[in-house]
Amino acid sequence: MTQFLQVDHLGMTFNGAEGELQALQDVSFNLAEQEFLCVLGPSGSGKSTLLRLIAGLIKPTAGSIQFGCLPGEHPRISLVFQQANLMPWRTVMQNILLPLELQGVEHGLALERANAMIHLVGLEEFAQAWPSELSGGMAQRVAIARAFIAEPDLLLLDEPFGSLDALTRERMGAELLNIWQSQRTAVIMVTHSISEALLLSDRVMVFSPRPASIVAEIKVDLPRPRQEETRYTPEFLKYAKLMRQAIK
Repeated sequence: MTQFLQVDHLGMTFNGAEGELQALQDVSFNLAEQEFLCVLGPSGSGKSTLLRLIAGLIKPTAGSIQFGCLPGEHPRISLVFQQANLMPWRTVMQNILLPLELQGVEHGLALERANAMIHLVGLEEFAQAWPSELSGGMAQRVAIARAFIAEPDLLLLDEPFGSLDALTRERMGAELLNIWQSQRTAVIMVTHSISEALLLSDRVMVFSPRPASIVAEIKVDLPRPRQEETRYTPEFLKYAKLMRQAIK
């Protein structure tokens, strides 16, 4: 796969009323096109900061972030947070259409793409529902559909299922896997779940406590397409044990 993203010796220090807080320290890694990378680590270890830096929401205090685009070009990036952050005054369809409206896509084509995405996430019966009428899992499906419909070069997921119950979280992981396997966008996902990381990713990067540095990178050579049953295979359990040791 072609290299898409290069992060070199990245560092981030915040200055606050109580002094300096170093979030990231000498973080370096590459991401290939269409690769799914998961980031694991303790709470407060700088995982969300990494996503904000890559998205361009904040600037690093050390190191660099470079994309494998033509000079002067910047990739399309979508970011999904732990909360769905849907616009409450827009229906499910209207929320999903928003990125296409901002891109100026012709309305008929936009509707066609939105209907296809709604079908992909299984929300046909809720296309005209308001966000207040959706469960947490449904709202996250809308947020993910809205992110994918923009056809981003890179999708950043910041613990998108963290507020869901365990069963809904498993179902949402399977939904995300199905969507990604049909779209094959480059993804970086922050998660606290070893099982989730193994089911979804091509590679897992483990962070140390703050200031975060990379303590392990584990390539996940489980065959695709993956299903829920993959979680119970001997190979999966071996990877889970290896990852727990890396986190400790």
